Amino acid sequence: MNNALATVSMSVPQGNIESYITAIHSVPVLSPEQEYELASRYKNDGDLDAVRELILSHLRFVAHIARSYNGYGLPQADLIQEGNVGLMKAVKRFDPEVGVRLISFAVHWIKAEIHEFVLKNWRIVKVATTKAQRKLFFNLRGAKKSLNWLNNDEIKAVAEDLGVSEIEVRRMESRLNSRDTAFDLPNDADDETSFAPAAYLESENSDPAETLENQDWQDHNQQRLMNAMQALDERSQAILAARWLSDDKATLQELADKYQVSAERIRQLEKNAMNKLKASMS
Repeated sequence: MNNALATVSMSVPQGNIESYITAIHSVPVLSPEQEYELASRYKNDGDLDAVRELILSHLRFVAHIARSYNGYGLPQADLIQEGNVGLMKAVKRFDPEVGVRLISFAVHWIKAEIHEFVLKNWRIVKVATTKAQRKLFFNLRGAKKSLNWLNNDEIKAVAEDLGVSEIEVRRMESRLNSRDTAFDLPNDADDETSFAPAAYLESENSDPAETLENQDWQDHNQQRLMNAMQALDERSQAILAARWLSDDKATLQELADKYQVSAERIRQLEKNAMNKLKASMS
């Protein structure tokens, strides 16, 4: 079943984000009767043409939902792709006999996939791990009326509205206002005015023998990584290099356009290549 949904997703129009938005808005919105018929055909007969129509007709709603997460600084193409994954999961579980429209049922799944992507990629260090923290993360910005820090009354109001403690509100506000700091200074930084944690750590390289041993070990691991990379096919090597090794990292959609496949297929290739590397290194 999952393979079938992935195959359907590959038929989504390719191109830059503007042309993609134009393409999905050209797909007609289904009437309740049409939606019920398609969902019944899929549920009862496993009709892939029906599920393809259901998915394509709802891609515009995914793009609309994903647009509300642009403030997190993540590529819109990736946000949309993650939302599309949630839509496919919703279509798989949708029961037309319940009496609700598909989009009402799918909103939860679409947002859940986008939330997971945002939490994994917004910061180097996770800012929300518990249920209460996740709830705060996606609601605190909307609850704040300005860019200033919340006063005591506002913190109390937010805590009551979201059903969490005032301490949790203060902690999450602090995390949202923090920024990732590079461990090392960039090459063009001013040593007198710039800050980097590396400059304040005690050196552990005072023993030349230990330094040489560590360097040999690093060289060994690097060679193992290069050998593992070379064992991959050329496309997998190029995808990993573009996604992880390049200074200007490519999005899933950019690579999908390059190789004329879906962004979901690129994500699968990336995941498979990473698993192969991990297996080789272990």
